[in-house]
Amino acid sequence: MESDKKNIAALNSLLEINNDRIEGYELAAKETTDTDLKTLFSSMADESRNHRRELISEVISQGGTPAEGTTTSGKVYRAWMDIKAAVTNKDRHAIISSCEGGEDAALNTYRDVMENDPPLNSKTLTLVNSQYAKIKASHDKIKAMRDMAEVKK
Repeated sequence: MESDKKNIAALNSLLEINNDRIEGYELAAKETTDTDLKTLFSSMADESRNHRRELISEVISQGGTPAEGTTTSGKVYRAWMDIKAAVTNKDRHAIISSCEGGEDAALNTYRDVMENDPPLNSKTLTLVNSQYAKIKASHDKIKAMRDMAEVKK
């Protein structure tokens, strides 16, 4: 029973970080005038909406109540990004760098959950691993774009 509560708490932390990603990418899309970034950020927000739906289903199937809202650090991250965007006059490199920081936080949260003690059941671990792989690919795409924007500065 205690392990079920820990697993539900771990899944809820993933729900919160995906809510952070959604809000962060919606904000990033508003802060840029670059069409390619608006499209990318919208796609990444949609990715987290899909993750959120899967996680809600998993939490409910384990008898839990899905978390709502975002993490405290996510709120701080979005506020910092908002200030930075205003100060840097919507600088492409700065916005992409901020997004990479958010992706790092998401990856760290997923790693923590995958190393959960007690371990997640195999079905849940498969879901979490799949979502982690997608977020890792998104992180790598953001990192590559940041590197390209840095070269163009």
